[in-house]
Amino acid sequence: MIARHKFKRHKYGAKPTEVDGIKFGSKREAAYYSELKLRQRAGEVIGFLMQVPLRLTGGVIYRMDFLEFLTDGTCKGVEVKGFETATWKLKKRMVDELYPWLELEVVK
Repeated sequence: MIARHKFKRHKYGAKPTEVDGIKFGSKREAAYYSELKLRQRAGEVIGFLMQVPLRLTGGVIYRMDFLEFLTDGTCKGVEVKGFETATWKLKKRMVDELYPWLELEVVK
């Protein structure tokens, strides 16, 4: 008899990780969350939201990993990526066109 795994492997090797009772899709995303909390305590970031949905054309919903509110009054979208797929690059172009006021940074 073959044993079945509880979790399905991620096709790009990301390892789901939990921090503060929050489940993240990868260790890298969890680490960025921890860093963001430190930056907030240091006063560099006022606050942040996670998994923020944006409507794109064609009824597509894109969820950015983090939306940071900075002390200078600006906000910045952050996508934590280990690998940039062609689909993601297309969605980023759509975000840039539809939300020109939003800087979307990729953290690798």
